[in-house]
Amino acid sequence: KYLFLDDIRVPGDVTWINIDNTNQWNIVRSYNEAVQWVLDNGFPDIVSFDHDLGYEEYDTTDSGLIVVTNATEEKSGYDFAKWLIERDLNTGDMPACFEFTVHSQNPVGTENIIKLLENYLDQRR
Repeated sequence: KYLFLDDIRVPGDVTWINIDNTNQWNIVRSYNEAVQWVLDNGFPDIVSFDHDLGYEEYDTTDSGLIVVTNATEEKSGYDFAKWLIERDLNTGDMPACFEFTVHSQNPVGTENIIKLLENYLDQRR
């Protein structure tokens, strides 16, 4: 079971890292969708994380100035990684073959997700 968490992109858009671009990915667009997918389908074998989830809406004023009209703060891929760990601590249902990649272009967010999951997996094994 492959899970691809990204609010905008699809796996074929990711060219800066090597990920499997088969049709096996289940695409979820938000933290809440990712959590629901796991609750409905069980723990994924592989997750590809984006860090920054959510959106901003823009509008152009009469003078041509672009302004943010609606910004939402969505939980991040890091939050989902924390949720997966908490779930595993409570249920033990993370598969032994669990793998992850981070395709986010946010370098700090990427490093945070990688460190969190690598530390957990090192402790778990």
